[in-house]
Amino acid sequence: MREAHRRGLELHAWFNPFRIANHTDPSRLVATHPARVHPDWVVPYGGKLYYNPGLPEVRRFVQDAMLDAVRRYPLDAVHWDDYFYPYPVAGQTFDDDAAFARHGGGFTDRASWRRDNIDRLVREMSGRIKKTRPRTQFGISPFAVWRNKATDPTGSDTRAGVQTYDDLYADTRGWVTRGWLDYIVPQVYWNIGFPAADYAKLVPWWSDVVRGTGVRLYIGEALYKAGDPAQPAAWQDPAELSRHLTYAEGFSEVRGHIYFSAKEVGADKIGAMARVVADHYQEPARPPR
Repeated sequence: MREAHRRGLELHAWFNPFRIANHTDPSRLVATHPARVHPDWVVPYGGKLYYNPGLPEVRRFVQDAMLDAVRRYPLDAVHWDDYFYPYPVAGQTFDDDAAFARHGGGFTDRASWRRDNIDRLVREMSGRIKKTRPRTQFGISPFAVWRNKATDPTGSDTRAGVQTYDDLYADTRGWVTRGWLDYIVPQVYWNIGFPAADYAKLVPWWSDVVRGTGVRLYIGEALYKAGDPAQPAAWQDPAELSRHLTYAEGFSEVRGHIYFSAKEVGADKIGAMARVVADHYQEPARPPR
C-alpha cells in the first residue's frame, strides 16, 4: 500500500466471488480447501468449478473471505470482476435444483431468485465493507450490456448475445441506481461502430445510468484487442483506443478509463497505448477522491 501511494496510485483488490477452479476435479484442490470440506457448495459447469450463489452459507463465506483482506490491509477498494452466475455454455445446465427447492420458495421463477441471490451479495458486501473500513471503496467491472433495447426499452441500443440481467443474473443497472457501489467499470470491449455492441452507444447509455446517483463511472477498455489479428479491422488501427477517449470526453459522467490488461500496457503490440498517452495523458493524474 505504501509503495502504491508513494507512486500516486491506489491499490484495488480484485476478486471473483464464486469461481473455484478452471477444472472440475475437486481432488486437485488441497484437502482443506472449502470446496472439498463443503462439497455440497460446489457446482461443476462448463469445465470449471463454482460455488453455488443460491446458498446463504456460500454467500456469507465468500464475503467473509474478501473482508479478511479488507480487515488486514487498508485497501483503497474492493473490485469485483464480471463473473456472477457463469456465462452460459450451450447444452449445459447449472445444477442448482436443490438450492432452489430449499431457498427459492418466495419466487415464482428461478431467474428472479438467482438475481436476488446476487443482489443480496452485492448489497450485503457494500454495507459490510463500509462497516469494516469506511474509506474503502467498492467497485465492479461487469460485462457492459445490461439488457438489449429489444428485450427491455430501458436497455442499450445493442444486439449482444449475452445480457447480464438475463444470463448472469446480475442487475448491474439496479446496483447503480440503488447506490450500492462507489464506482462501476462496464467492460465496453468493442470498437466504435461495432454492429452488435457499439462503443459509441454504450458510453452514453452508461452515462445516463450513473447520472445523479453518486456512483462514479470509468470505462473498461479492451487494450488486449489492439493488434490482435483475430479481431475486427478497427482493432488493427493504433488510433482506435485514442478515439474512444476522445469520444468519452464528451460525457462528464466518465471519470476515466481502465485498460485490460496490465501486461498489454507494457507489450503495446501496435503502439495503441503509446498513442493514448500522446493524445490524452500528457499531464499527471491524481487518484480520485
